[in-house]
Order: sequence, then structure tokens, then C-alpha cells
Amino acid sequence: MFTLNKKVIAAASSLAVLALTATSFTPAQAAPKNQARSVVSADWVEKNLNDPKVVIVEVSTEPGIYERGHIQNAVKISWHTDLVDTVNRDVVSAAKFQKFAQNSGISADSTIVLYGDKNNWFAAWGAWIFNLYGAKDVRILDGGRVKWEKDGRAMTTAVPTKPKGNFTSTRLDKSLRATLLQDVIPVAKKRVKADLIDIRSADEFSGKIFAPAGFQELAVRAGHIPGAINVPWGLNVNADGTFKTVAELKKLYADRGVDGKQPIITYCRIGERSSLTWFVLSEILGYDVKNYDGSWTEYGNTVGVPISNPSGTVWGAN
Repeated sequence: MFTLNKKVIAAASSLAVLALTATSFTPAQAAPKNQARSVVSADWVEKNLNDPKVVIVEVSTEPGIYERGHIQNAVKISWHTDLVDTVNRDVVSAAKFQKFAQNSGISADSTIVLYGDKNNWFAAWGAWIFNLYGAKDVRILDGGRVKWEKDGRAMTTAVPTKPKGNFTSTRLDKSLRATLLQDVIPVAKKRVKADLIDIRSADEFSGKIFAPAGFQELAVRAGHIPGAINVPWGLNVNADGTFKTVAELKKLYADRGVDGKQPIITYCRIGERSSLTWFVLSEILGYDVKNYDGSWTEYGNTVGVPISNPSGTVWGAN
């Protein structure tokens, strides 16, 4: 009898929490797509342009693109100076990131919406960094800058002046970041079980090419980490750059044996394209995922670690 009462009480408590959660969402937290708070539509952004709790952030790579025109009230992040340590190969420090976030008007209760060029690659990198340092509400604009422009939506050259925010960086969340020695090599050598997802092109994965044309960061060896599954990042999105539905994304990975039942590590060349896949798997599907920002330029240049090189371009076929 006592056990039954405990179950009833627990069930009632759970329902009460769910009811409280459902009624506590503000309009700024409504999910327009994918039944996830992580993705917002262009319509949603237009309706919330002047909401002081919504901070829009552009993370693009093309020089001068923000200055040429951007979404109203959007602040700019330069990924290669604001999101990384410019001396060490590392992510930006907690102190520097906090200073930047506060100067951009970001507070503890801000809804942070990131967008950018190149299919939101570096916007997703930005989302990963914000999550690493404890931001509570981080989203990506569906379709990014390209779709916004193609839809003919308004842009401005006016640079906003934001009141200083109160965002405080937490310690870096190691549960979201994979490192070579602690996470990747144990999986490659089959000492630890995890799903390794290589999001690069099939030719990069097989070792036929070292990197796409025009990409400067290279490894001395071509191929992939042993045991990795190749799911190119572009399969996550539609032709217009918007994310596929939750059902489509779950099927995409389930068909390749990835269902979220064991940890996942995503990687690419330097960690930017894999951030998009990390975002899909972690923030949209809710799986346990780490992004390996060292990626192939670290792994492929490391002495004493195994590689798989089906094309036989470096060190022979295997």
C-alpha cells in the first residue's frame, strides 16, 4: 500500500512540474519548428526584433558581409577572433567570452539567436561555444543568412548599441567537447564504445582528397578515424538550408545505426562543419553528443594513432 502511494505521489508531482513548465514559457520561447526550442523561423525573428530579451548574433565568414547589411539589431561575432584563442589552438577563454557577451548586450535571461553565411556552419560553432559556457537559451535561425536574403527580408547597415548585459560564463562544459587523448583515441582503438560521426564529404572520408578545394588547413594523412560513420553535414538540411524535421533527422541517423543510445562524437576538419551536426544531434534530437574541434587536422597529424585510408593515398590502403 505504501509503495502504491509513493507512485501516485510521484506521478502527481511530475504532472505538476509539467503543467508549471508548460505555462511558464513566454512568447520568446515558443518553438516554431521541429518541436524544439533550438530552431527559430525567420517569421519568429521578425516578430521579436525589438524584444530586449532577444539578442540576434551574426557569425559569418565572408569579410565585410555584416557591414554590407545584416538583420536589424544583430550584433557581430568574428569567429576567428571572438570565439577562439588567437595564440593557442583552443576555444576562447571563459573570461574573454564573458566580456564579449556582456558587451553585446547578452544577459543570463537572454534568448540568443545565431545566424550566418555558409549554411550556418559558424553560427552552429557559435551556438556550441555559447553552450560550452553555460548560456541557457541558444537557437539558430532556420536557413541562416542565405535564406533570409533570398526571401527578400529587410536588412540594415546600422550597428546597434546595446546596454551591457550580465551574462556570466560558467566553467567550460566538458560534456560537450571531445579531446584527442581522453575521448577520441580510446574510441578509435576500441577501448570505449561511442558513435564517431565524420561529417565531411565522401572523398574526404575515403582519403581520396585531403580537403575541399580552397580549404587551407590540412593534415599530412588523408582518410578517417577508424570506426567512424560518414554522414555528410548537408544531409541534415533541405535545399534551402533549413533543417529537416525531427522525424527525418532521426531516420537519417537511425538508418546508419545511430539512435542516441550511446555517446556520439562529431568531427570534420577543424570542427566548424561538425558543429552543425552536433547542433542537430544534441540540440534538436537531444542525444548525448560531443564535438571534436581538433577534428581531422589534429587527428590526421598526430603520430602513433591509427587511421582508415580506403583510397590508399597516404601510408597505403587498409
